[in-house]
This record gives sequence, structure tokens and C-alpha cells, in this order.
Amino acid sequence: MKFSENWLRTFVNPPLSTRELAHALTMAGLEVETVESVVPAFDKVVVAEVLSVRKHQDADYLNVCQVNVGPVASGEPLQIVCGAANVRAGIKVPCAPVGAQLADTTIKQIKIRGVDSSGMLCSAGELGLENNMAAGLLLLPDNAPVGTDFRSYYELEDNIFTLKLTPNRGDCLGLSGLAREVAAITSTHLNPLEIDPIQSQISETLTVYVEAPEACPLYCGRVVRDISLQILTPQWIVRRLECSGIRSINPVVDVTNYVMLETGQPLHAFNLASISDVPSGAVHVRYAKRGEQLLLLNGENPVLQPDMLLIADETKPLALAGIMGGDESGVEQGATDLFLESAFFSPEAIIGKSFRLGFSSDSAHRFERGVDFAATRNALERATRLILDICGGKAGPITEIRDKLPPRDSICLRSKRVQKVLGIELGKVKFAELLQRLQFNFSLAEGTFRVTPPTYRFDLAIEEDLIEELARIHGYDHIPASLPRTELCILSEPETTRAPSQLRQLLAGRDYQEVINYAFVDASWELELAGNKTPVVLKNPLSSQMGVMRSSLLGGLVANLQFNLNRKQTRVRLFEIGCCFVKKDEAYVQSEKLAGLCYGDAVAEQWGVPTRRVDFFDAKADIESLLCPIAANFKAAFHSAMHPGKSAQIRLDECIAGYLGELHPRLRQKFGLPESTVLFELDLDVLMARTLPTAAEIPKFPLVRRDIAVVVAENVPVQAMLDSMQAEHLSIISEVSLFDVYHGKGVEHSKKSLAFRVLLQDTEKTLTDAEADLAVAKLINTLEGQFGARLRN
Repeated sequence: MKFSENWLRTFVNPPLSTRELAHALTMAGLEVETVESVVPAFDKVVVAEVLSVRKHQDADYLNVCQVNVGPVASGEPLQIVCGAANVRAGIKVPCAPVGAQLADTTIKQIKIRGVDSSGMLCSAGELGLENNMAAGLLLLPDNAPVGTDFRSYYELEDNIFTLKLTPNRGDCLGLSGLAREVAAITSTHLNPLEIDPIQSQISETLTVYVEAPEACPLYCGRVVRDISLQILTPQWIVRRLECSGIRSINPVVDVTNYVMLETGQPLHAFNLASISDVPSGAVHVRYAKRGEQLLLLNGENPVLQPDMLLIADETKPLALAGIMGGDESGVEQGATDLFLESAFFSPEAIIGKSFRLGFSSDSAHRFERGVDFAATRNALERATRLILDICGGKAGPITEIRDKLPPRDSICLRSKRVQKVLGIELGKVKFAELLQRLQFNFSLAEGTFRVTPPTYRFDLAIEEDLIEELARIHGYDHIPASLPRTELCILSEPETTRAPSQLRQLLAGRDYQEVINYAFVDASWELELAGNKTPVVLKNPLSSQMGVMRSSLLGGLVANLQFNLNRKQTRVRLFEIGCCFVKKDEAYVQSEKLAGLCYGDAVAEQWGVPTRRVDFFDAKADIESLLCPIAANFKAAFHSAMHPGKSAQIRLDECIAGYLGELHPRLRQKFGLPESTVLFELDLDVLMARTLPTAAEIPKFPLVRRDIAVVVAENVPVQAMLDSMQAEHLSIISEVSLFDVYHGKGVEHSKKSLAFRVLLQDTEKTLTDAEADLAVAKLINTLEGQFGARLRN
């Protein structure tokens, strides 16, 4: 919002400089974005009168003028050569005599085509008032005093403030509301706008039917006849409009814009001749009919929707209520009769409509935020008075239709709550003073204030809103800064769980890098990578590629891999810890998972290790390090995103903790991955569990190692063989592990040779060969009996 500082100071004039006023507004929550002078600096420009004009003898487009500039030239006329098309005898214009300063130019005595010129007659553009340099001289009223300093006469010793208001402060979109705020901030006397009701000079009225009272609970209108649009809008109105970024059109439109800026209440003037069946006609406030059209003042001709509010007569729409008037009913030259409208439209009825139509307006900007419905009638009276004073005419009585207006429910304000929120003790006397400065009605009972929000403050609804108001007016810079006091204590760390940060450190130590992806994913990812046919669908997705909530982290990791491969990264190891979402029956379930991805070489390129591509077992080792000391079982299983022959369930006891495997060849081709990719995903709860360590006696006697090499069928799982040997519970066996798998010469087709390492140790004594051989024989018997294994020669 833009406004003139001088205009504001007619309502309230605090003893502050321009800079101090801007700072006070900003510190109170009304951010001043810029403060600019009305025009660029110029000096010694005066009001002058052109006495005579004759053609230049050597130039057809130049004129030689005799100009009266008053005492500046000791009363003697100056000769000035001028090329403006609208120069003529008798007009009054701004003149820059010799010695005057315009921007970076000093006016000097010069000769133009051999004729002396002692100054320059100025256009609005040359003075910085307009950007249009071809508009001709700036013509001043006939009563402009010759010789007067132009800056003073044109009220150019002024500044334009630009406020960056937040959406909740619609009450400051008018000078009256802004002045009220400044008076409260600075504790300065307010000169409110005094509005006297107009005595009706005619009895004519238009019947008003409000067919949507919930959207328009208050509507005021009156007929004004016999006005004249031949009269120019007074310069003081034009200048204030220009300072606010609004151009002058004609006196009636200028007055409605002026009153809107002055009071914050948008108004609209209809050409009475455009309303059908006048004088017996009627005005209807109704919703649009489907397919109805209205040519607006900005040239747009939108197809109206049934939720758009209209002002209409008996046959056609006249205006888009609260947004913009229609072109047919606009007030243009030749109009003599008006129907003036001032209404309160509910913010809910206006919000979003202008955005949908692709344009906005000053009226919509205000109605969307809420206007003061207690000032609706006064704004109409103010506009009527200005129109009658400027254009003449006769006004009829006001037709007012009133329905249920927004309630102003009182709010409880407690001193203890204020002290807790602000951290300072203000006291009841200070409370009352601040509320009075804000012009809030309140009562005090049993130490509690009951505050009734005014009609212009739609943003006050709860106690915290009032506390914010007290803080603003008291002054944020008056609230002392104090460092918080806290007591430090050592938090207990349970030994049976691990924090996600520990898992991150473990994976980073195994050469993984963490990524963070959106929880919104493409629906095709859910189907192909998670096998989820019923994902959680978003009602308002950011894009079509982010339309559902993920139930798996794998899709984001594959997309990260693509991103890295496109940037020539040939070795990628990534992990992510994040939330996943599924729908079970009618409930939504959120769980945390950890997923990882390996691609490229098993280790970074170096001279000491031969190059090898990462495989299933590399990722399996990483998972075992995460789960350590808990032993997990890996069982071949199907997963929609993984290779049918190279995927496994990760099981802890009888629970499925996650999956591990290579990416399915079909998906590898779809995502354009040149090499195989290994993926794994586990529930975070499983990884965070940790068993307590138990103390054991350190053996003093040496280990005994025995190797068992057996031949079994190809389809026998190694894990099952290890589990069976562990199930023997032989106390002297400390470890059984696989160290070799062989296929080839000497081993039958569909068979495989497995070599197990068996470590034996006793804490009481040194084992004998007989004891070791007996234990190993029991293991061999187990393998032969359960799996049909035979010792390899």
C-alpha cells in the first residue's frame, strides 16, 4: 500500500521525523518497504503565466513566449522559447527561470535559433511527476498564484511510504485506519474524519434485493442526479491519488477511489441510465447463473461461475461484487445520474475469485481481508458529499439492507498469561492504557479483562492475539532481553536401543553417503518397486510425479543413482532413513525404515586391491555389521523390485526385518542402469534394538581348528546347515563358519562342495585330539543325517 506522508499527518501528526515514523511503523508490525520523495529534487521552479505567444521566425515548431514569473524577475516578463504543442496565452504553468535546478541540470541563459531564452516552461515529466514526456506543459488552475514556489504550491514537499502489510492487517488499507494505528503506536492525538449525513434533496430510491445475505450482510445505496462531469477533479485529490499509485479518470471515479484510500471501504458508482427500468427498477445482489458473462472495466469478459457474487438489475449483471464493475454500467463523460454503492461483502465470498479470474483489484484486495462494516454507511456519506461539492447534483435517501453481520465476541485477557508469554509484568493500569490507545472496548472483572474486538479487526479471535497487540503497542524494543536459564543434566542412554545417529555413523564408516528425499513419490514407483497397489493418495499433490506417499525408500534411492550416473559418477553407495506410509483398513500407519543402495566397484579404485563389481554378498556383510551382535538369517524370497534369483528376506527369529537383493533386470532396463544394482531395506525398529553384552571368562587355553568339507545338493541352503550344527549346542565349539564354496572338477553336476571352519576351545583345560574329533564327528553325522551330505575326499 502506498500513501502520502502529508495526507497521513492530516489525521495524526506525531513528533517524529520521516525516518523515525517509518521505524515506528516497522517495529509495530507494519513493515515500511520504501520511503521515497514525491518527485526528484528540483529548485527555484515557480508558478508562471504565459502573457503572449508568437511563432519563432526560424522554426515552425517553436514559439517565443512572454512569461510573467512574478517577483523572481522583479515583475518584468521573461522571454522563453518553448516547443510545447499546448502553449498559449493566458495559461499558468511551472517555469524554471535562469538559475533553477532540474535534476542534474542548471537552467542557463541560452539562444535557440538566434532568439534569447531566459528559462524553460516545464511539463510534468520534466519535473518528475509523470513518465510521459510528450504530454505537453503541465497546466495549472487559473487561480494559481504567479511567482509562488511550485514545490510549495503543488505540495511536493512530501514523501511516499510503501507498506508491506501482512494479510491480517486489512484495517490499515485506509488512511483512517493507518492513522488510528499510528496514534496508538505513538500515543498521539488522532483527528478522526468527521462525516455529516447528507440531507436528501430528492426522494428517489432504487429497490435493493439481497438474495445472498450470507455473502452480503450489509448493502447501502443511493441515487444522485444532475451531476456534471465537465468539472475537473480538484488537484489536492488528484495529487493524493497519484501518490497512492492511482491515476485520475473523472471526478466521480476519483472520489470513489479517494474515499476507498481514505476509509478503507471500497465503493462503486453505476451510471443510473444503464440500470434497466429506472426509476422503478431494482438492484439485485445475487450469485451468477452458470454461463453468464460480464464485460468488466479492464476489458476482460470472463464466463462467470455460480459461486461468484454479482450486482445486477432486472435483466443483466452490472458488476462483479467486491471485485470490479462492468463496462456497460461505468461512469463516463456525459453521465448525469448515478447510483452509489457501499457494501460489506463477506471475505469468504470474495477470496480466491480474482485469482481464479487471473487479475486482482484494489476492492478485492480489501474485501478479501475484511473491511469495517461499521463504516460502510459513513463511507457512502463521505463520497456523496465530495461528489456534490465537486460535480453538483442532488442526492436521494440511502437504501440500507442489513442482515446478520459478523459477531464481535469478547476475548478473555489474563495478566498471568500475558506475563508468561511476554516475560514481563505490565500491570492492570498499563493494560488499560494500551487497550485505550488501541480503542478497544473492555471491562475488568475479578482481575480479568474482557475485550471486545472492534468491527475493523477481523484478526482478533483468541487471547494470544490480544497479547500480541499489547506487545506491539508497548514496543518490542521496550521488552528487555534476558538470557534463558537452564539446568544441565546428563541424560540417560538406554543400552538396549541404538539411536539413528549411531546407524548413520556405522554406514558412513562403511563408505555410504546419506540422502534425504521427499516422502511424495510417483505412483508407478509404488507399484513397481514396492508392489503397493493401494498407496496413500494426496488430495493436493505438488505435481503429478509426487502424487502418493511412499511406502518404501527404494524409489528415491534409484532416482538418486540416476542423478549421479548422469553426472559421470561410476561408484555410488547411498542410504536413507525416513518415514514410510501405508493404509491399513481405514487407518494410516507411519513407520520408519532404513534403505541402502550399492552400485559400481566394491571398493574405490586403488593399486592394492583388484577391481571387482559390488555384489549381493557385499551388501549382506554391511547388513550383518548393522545388526551385530544380533545374528540374522537370510532366506531366499520374492520381492517385486528385486531379481527373482538374487533376493532374500532378512529374518530375525520368525520376524521379517527387511529385504536384500539385486534390482530386477526389467527395472534396471527401465531406469537405464548399465550395471547391476544391489538394494536393501529394513525396519528401523529392528536395527535400533540391541542386546546387552554379557561377561564371560577369557579362555586361557589354545584354540583347536578342524575343517569339514562336504558335498551336498545344490539346492541345500548353507544357512540351514549352519543352524543345524549350532543346534547341537556342543559347549566346546566356539564357532562354525563357511569359508569355501566349490563347483567344478571332482564335484558332480547339481552338487556343490562346502568347506566349514570349526573352532573348538575349552575354558577349563587343553582339548585332546579325541575330544575334538568326537565333536567334529557329531557335526558330520548331523550334516549326513539331515542333508544327505558326504565327506569330500
